[in-house]
Formats: sequence, structure tokens, C-alpha cells
Amino acid sequence: MGSLNVNRNVSDAFYRYKMPRLMAKVEGKGNGIKTVIVNMAEVAKAIGRPATYPTKFFGCELGAQTQFDFKHDRFIVNGAHDAGKLQDLLDGFIRKYVLCPECDNPETELMISTRKGTIHQGCKACGYYGSLESNHKLNAYILKNPPNLNPAAQGSSLTEGKRNKRSKKQGGENGEGGRSSSPEDNNSELIVEAPEKLAEDDGNDNWAVDVSDAAVRARMQDLTDGAKGLTIDEDTDKTEKERMDIFYNKVQKARDSGLISDSVTIKEIVAEAERLEVKSKATLVLAELLFDDKIHLQLKKHRVLFLRFCHEDQKAQRYLLGGIEQVIGLHKSSLLPKVSAILKLFYDADILEESVLLDWASKISKKYVSKELSQEIHNYANQFITWLREAEEEEESGDDSDDEVEIEYNDRVHTSTLKAKPVLPVAIKSNADDNEDDVDIDAI
Repeated sequence: MGSLNVNRNVSDAFYRYKMPRLMAKVEGKGNGIKTVIVNMAEVAKAIGRPATYPTKFFGCELGAQTQFDFKHDRFIVNGAHDAGKLQDLLDGFIRKYVLCPECDNPETELMISTRKGTIHQGCKACGYYGSLESNHKLNAYILKNPPNLNPAAQGSSLTEGKRNKRSKKQGGENGEGGRSSSPEDNNSELIVEAPEKLAEDDGNDNWAVDVSDAAVRARMQDLTDGAKGLTIDEDTDKTEKERMDIFYNKVQKARDSGLISDSVTIKEIVAEAERLEVKSKATLVLAELLFDDKIHLQLKKHRVLFLRFCHEDQKAQRYLLGGIEQVIGLHKSSLLPKVSAILKLFYDADILEESVLLDWASKISKKYVSKELSQEIHNYANQFITWLREAEEEEESGDDSDDEVEIEYNDRVHTSTLKAKPVLPVAIKSNADDNEDDVDIDAI
């Protein structure tokens, strides 16, 4: 039979992701002709998707009805179709629903939010997370048939009520001397044509489902294995507090492992915040877990991470200011006198924008710390805010020239050199055992 690369655009013979070559067998004749995909269960397991999905994809592409016989692992597309043609269609399914759009790696998961009707894709290899790019009509089928809805079990539950009604009806009609059992009562193999609800996405499917208890038990494990690559993203249905707690645990583990500054870990943290839909508010958690009384040193270490959250996101910046207030409150004696210096470090690192800082300074809030402490923090920040306002006014008046401001953008924190500005008599000194250079606010 041989095997193929999951991504057939890769010609490397040692490519680690392999799948069996698709095998198709044409059966019947005339109007009853059909193509049985003999090894669809094995192929689906290799690409990490339920076997019903690629089969249904074939039906959509070919305009043909599909049938699933789970007991015998028979996945059927009506009509006569060549194995080579089906293999090419499978490549299309893999590109749309398996390969990562960032790294072309098949180590992906589909995450479904049934409440919102959305499908997202996450990659274990590169950390990518985003909405499924494909708008194929298979999406409707996936949303209606997530992996926790076993088609076989679903067929059983949908017919159970009818069986009970028929049994009661027969019992009432026959009386005590009547027939006490029906063909449905003996757990014999029963093929039940599923109701229209199961095929309402195209209106043409003929589902044949064996709903006997023995058949359901026999195929449960196979269906579970086939759905390994697909998980329902139930976390998005949780409250914001619960989602923030999940993100907190993720960041805490990354911090404790010592990999928090690794580029791959940073991508994973950003992807997790996006998945949980807490990206803007995540800066509160980052500030709590990554900053203490050595915030001036820790900022340099985690600058890239904070940029990924704060760049062009003023809401995230406002939450970060709230997190900084909380850190200052926890280390009030050492950090409160250095508020101006701390804010200037974040400003020079391009993490906090001027407009956000000025808006923050315009009002006292008790959202993150007490109103009294917030007032104190604002008082100590007054020197920096005054300097920032004067710089803004001078820029608007057109008195300053372009060469009066010299800003360097790189991965290290640099301070700006500005002319004719008031001196901020504030400095942050690290302890002698920090083995780091002192960080001072330049004369301005």
C-alpha cells in the first residue's frame, strides 16, 4: 500500500509525518454504485481528524451523498470515484483543516466554540492560534458534529424515544395476550436511517447508523481515537475570572520553568491569551507575576513579552498601569519615591504611550489600589507627567527640531536625550548583589 507525506508538497523521504495511501473500492452498479474508502479510519488517525470529516469533505467537493458504517469502518461516497482523485481531494482537506497556516506543520488542533459558532486552529509546533481560514461548507457540519457528539450515540438517542413509544403502543394494542416484544427489543443489529436533522447541512445525506448497544460500544474507542486532533474549546464559555485564572497558571508555570523569556514560550503565552479572549487584560497578570521591587531590571528582561501585548493596544497599556500601581503598593517603601523613574522606563521602552500616560494622570482611580495610595502615586509621578506635558506642548508649538530628540529602538531599554527640559531628580539604584548596571533618569 505504501505511505505518503501528510503534506505532499514536501518531497523529503524522511519527513516525519506520514499517512497511508488512500484505498478506494467501487461497489454496486447503476444508480446504486458507490465508492468505499477502505482505509479511511487509518488515514484519519494519521492526520489527527475524525474519519467523518474528510469523507464529508469529499461529498461536498463531488456533490455526492456520503454514508458512514462505523461498525465495519466503511466510509462511503456515492458514485464511482478514482482513488487518485480522492487522494488529491484529501490534499485539499489537509491544507484547509490540518496544516498550520504559519509553519505548514500538521501538529494542529481545531477548537470549537459551539456557543459562538466559531472554529479556531492552534499549532503545537509554532504556537500559532487563530480563526480557521477556510470558509468551506464543511465548517457547518463540523460545528453541528463536534467530537463529543458521537454520530452513533446521537443516532441511538434520537431513536430511543420512538422505540419506547412503539413498545408501549404495541403493549397497549396486544394486551396481556399480545406480543410482548418487538424486533427493536432484542438488541439485534438494527440499521436506522437518521432523521433529517443529521443531514440538514445539505439535505441529501443518507446516514446509515447501527444503533445496537454492542455496536455502539465497539466503535466508541475508534471514534475517540479519531477525534484526538479536535477539541472543543470549552474554556471560552467560562467566566472572565475563570479564564484569567487559567492564563495566570499558564504564565506562572512558564515563569517557574525559567523559559518565560524564550521566543517560543512568548508566542505560546500570547496565543493562550488570545484563545481565552483576555489579551488586553492579561497585562495585569503579567505585572503581578513578573514584577517586584526590582521592576527596573525585570522590565529589561521581559520587554519583548510586554511589547507583544501592549503594542498599539491602549487598553492593554491602561491595564498595565493598574498592574504597576499594584506592584508599587506591595513594595511601597522602595518603589513609591521612584514612580517617575519607573514610568519613564516604560515610556522609553515604547511599552506605554504618551497619550495613555497623560490620560492616566488626569484622574485618580481606586480600581486597583486604594484612593489614598493612588493619590500618592500620582503625586510622585507629577514630575514625569509635567515633563511629558511640556514636551508635548513644545512639539505642538513647533519650537523644537527633529534633531533635538534622539530615540533608539532595539531590544534594550534606552532613555531619550532631550534639550532644555527640567531635570527629574529621581533615580533607581539596584542593590550591589544584583550584578547589573544602575539605571538612572538622565538629566533632561
